[in-house]
Amino acid sequence: MNFKLIEEQIKKYKQINKKMFVTSSFQTHSIVLLHIISRIDPSIPVFFINTGFLFPDTIKYKDKIANAFGLNIIDAKSAIPKSQQKDEYGNLLFASDPDYCCFLNKIQPLDPILAEYDVWINGVRADQTAIRKAMKIEEESKFGTIRFHPMLDWDKKEIYAYIREHQLPKHPLDEKGYMSIGCEPCTRKVILGDERSARWFGMNKTECGLNTDLVKSK
Repeated sequence: MNFKLIEEQIKKYKQINKKMFVTSSFQTHSIVLLHIISRIDPSIPVFFINTGFLFPDTIKYKDKIANAFGLNIIDAKSAIPKSQQKDEYGNLLFASDPDYCCFLNKIQPLDPILAEYDVWINGVRADQTAIRKAMKIEEESKFGTIRFHPMLDWDKKEIYAYIREHQLPKHPLDEKGYMSIGCEPCTRKVILGDERSARWFGMNKTECGLNTDLVKSK
């Protein structure tokens, strides 16, 4: 969807009194949707899922973008302290059970938010994973919340063209070879040009659960 279509859809949601929110991981690819939201309606809350394991650079970048775009950014955190996120052997869950770690730090924190809002504006793109490629512009999530995917048909080339056109700041790790930036323990530099290959390296895992567990099964 181009800017005009995204704007029109958000206006339609507003006209029928749909309560909207955005989630963002605040990596370089995220900034396009954030910039678009800031142009359409910067009052729409942006929930930053702060797992407690993020790169310090990501936190600094988030603060920079919040100030530059005038966005209403709210931290969403797990109710379980990091000190308690360990398995029976004392290993941190990101190493021994990354799926459960993602559940505690990404899925659970969204539950009360999904229960409160009607529309979840999510920046997934079809070119990122096979799961995302199968998605539609609108999907149903928990509690009947609508997932709206305005960036679904954008590709990496279009993302970087928009960044250049609007002279948007990149994530500081982008120039160091990190093209898909998540939690620090589970992120490496890009290998073989596949941006998702650097996440959960060596594991049979490509998604954190936000785009699998929080999509209603057909």
